[in-house]
Amino acid sequence: MVAWIDVARLAAGLNVLLLCALGYVWGRNYYQIRSKHTLGNLLFSLFLLAENALALYFYLLHQDLSVWFSTAVPAIAWQAMMALHVLETFGLAFLAWVTWD
Repeated sequence: MVAWIDVARLAAGLNVLLLCALGYVWGRNYYQIRSKHTLGNLLFSLFLLAENALALYFYLLHQDLSVWFSTAVPAIAWQAMMALHVLETFGLAFLAWVTWD
């Protein structure tokens, strides 16, 4: 079960880094262009960044939930959470590649 936890934590951490990079690019573009599309991309990155940062906080730092996640969550639930975080990482990596290209 520890492997599922570590993969989910790693994927959430990578998501935070990718979203910071995307938010930087989209924020810079919004500052220069001022279009609704760039504002939408920026807000998307900020909301998704908040979700992933909160997940990392719960997985690693929260006094009660980090212990609960490490000991009481069934393996099937960790597999599902890990799959969602990893799929999100692949989607964000592709989005970052398209954005930086």
